[in-house]
Amino acid sequence: MTVLTKIDLPATPPRGLVPSPAERQSRSTQISIVVPCYNEAERLDSAAFLRFLAETPEVSLVFVDDGSKDATLEVLSTLHAVCPERIDVLRLKKNSGKAEAVRQGLLFATTKRVRHVGYWDADLATPLDAIVDFARVANRFSDLEVIFGSRRVMLGHRIERTVARRCISRICATLARVAVRLPIGDTQCGAKMLRNTANLRRALAQPFTAGWLFDVELFTRISDGSSDRTRAFYEMPLAEWSEVAGSKVSGRAVVKSGLQMLRLIAQSRLGGFPSPVQTAGDAELAFASLEPVYLTA
Repeated sequence: MTVLTKIDLPATPPRGLVPSPAERQSRSTQISIVVPCYNEAERLDSAAFLRFLAETPEVSLVFVDDGSKDATLEVLSTLHAVCPERIDVLRLKKNSGKAEAVRQGLLFATTKRVRHVGYWDADLATPLDAIVDFARVANRFSDLEVIFGSRRVMLGHRIERTVARRCISRICATLARVAVRLPIGDTQCGAKMLRNTANLRRALAQPFTAGWLFDVELFTRISDGSSDRTRAFYEMPLAEWSEVAGSKVSGRAVVKSGLQMLRLIAQSRLGGFPSPVQTAGDAELAFASLEPVYLTA
């Protein structure tokens, strides 16, 4: 497999990335974060991910290559080679969209012995160190099932968003309030942490159908299975969020997703979502941290 020479990675892994045998026995990751990738070879900040892992031993990463047409898989293979203990790479056989890439990554992450899973946008519009803040909240409140980033503009917070982004976000938030029946302010920020529970695994059992608004659909499924939805969700105001060029979401996709979400809301009101019928999909484990095997659907 070709390894990209343009990636400025250290010749040896940063201190803290590769634990000694004794350290492997004494510590284990508690959080597994999924990073969906589609044609990210040119802008994936590999060094930032490696620095974060070196500084945060309780976190591991699951990168999902969503059928990229560029050298994304080669970039991810380089990352795995530097840190095989804490970086997994899944490869979807064809481009299936962010929703399915996230779902497949979460299905894999929930099989690991971790307390929390989550997903984070590959462009790092939300800095990786916010994961630590999310984990602090999750550990403080044991009844929380979902912690999600909120790009609310507040005094002192470094939130940079275009007017168009803000308008779309308000529309999505309105749909979310109706679907989840909670006063949610921002569902589309690509920073989420989820408690690894049976309710979450149930919510992931079937592919999402709301397209770009899959976050709202996921929230609705978790809410429907929660014993107390008012205490299950926590909206986390972000200290920093920056607009990153290169969004792959079109206006047409937003409109289509909105219509699909309205259908799902009506369906939920009439009797909820269908019973789960599957727990895995068309994903291939390209590079595993513990067992270097290939899994095919």
